[in-house]
Amino acid sequence: MTDARDHEQHGDAGQQPPAGAPPYGQAPDGQAPYGQQAPGQSPYGQSLSGQAPDRHAPHGQAPDEQSPYGQPAFGQSPSGQAPSGQAPYGQAPYGQAPYGQAPYGQAPYGQAPYGQAPYGQPAYGQPQQPWATQSAGLPPGVSPRLADGRVPLWAPLYDAGLVESVKRYVRKYADFTGRASRSEYWWVALASTVVYLGLGLVGAIAGIPGATVHADGSSDPGPGFFPFTILLALIFFATIVPNLSLGARRLHDVGLSGWLLLLAIVPYLGSLALFVLSLLGPKAVGADYDRPRP
Repeated sequence: MTDARDHEQHGDAGQQPPAGAPPYGQAPDGQAPYGQQAPGQSPYGQSLSGQAPDRHAPHGQAPDEQSPYGQPAFGQSPSGQAPSGQAPYGQAPYGQAPYGQAPYGQAPYGQAPYGQAPYGQPAYGQPQQPWATQSAGLPPGVSPRLADGRVPLWAPLYDAGLVESVKRYVRKYADFTGRASRSEYWWVALASTVVYLGLGLVGAIAGIPGATVHADGSSDPGPGFFPFTILLALIFFATIVPNLSLGARRLHDVGLSGWLLLLAIVPYLGSLALFVLSLLGPKAVGADYDRPRP
């Protein structure tokens, strides 16, 4: 009995807490209970009053002003990719040619497109011809000339002769650009008058044989007159276009528009007005109608 009581007393003494330890379920002095913050400390994830918030973000989240791992920051593109609307480094934007290269379908700067000759040089297969000086800035009545001294076909030839005027008249058959000097115009007008009068006179003589005279005094030419009539008609229709182009170039030399040829539809007065205008001398503004070409 005595031993049992001693054992029971020793057992109860072994279950009591050590000296100075707090009772079970209570925190030691100076420490907060489990799950509560100690005085002077803020709850987890919150900052103390008057202090800046903790810069550390919760677990698994990136701090403020930083992007999550592996993702670009706001306004920045992923690594190796260009920002939106911009081409990758070393590549030209969509629709633009790389630096130093011409756009598709266009020739590089300073080179002529495929199949065309460089500016100021004749096309392949055409004889090379020295370029003429521009007509702008020259005094009225002075023709621009090539390097060899010749007047180019596109320029007016002042003090031209009969043969040269007729040649230019034929070569510029339907050319309504440029100018024509008074000598070019009037030599062609004189040549045309001579041709019409000459053929008409020869046709009248050829029509004498076989002509018939009526009682009222009228007569019909003989058969020899009709071939010349047909020839004159052919010449008239063949020279309508070159005569119009020559008249337009003569008006350009005076500094007027070629559309003034429409005055010819006005009976009498229109033809008289054109006759007077064709007598005028060259004007400096007439060079605006020139179209220089090699």
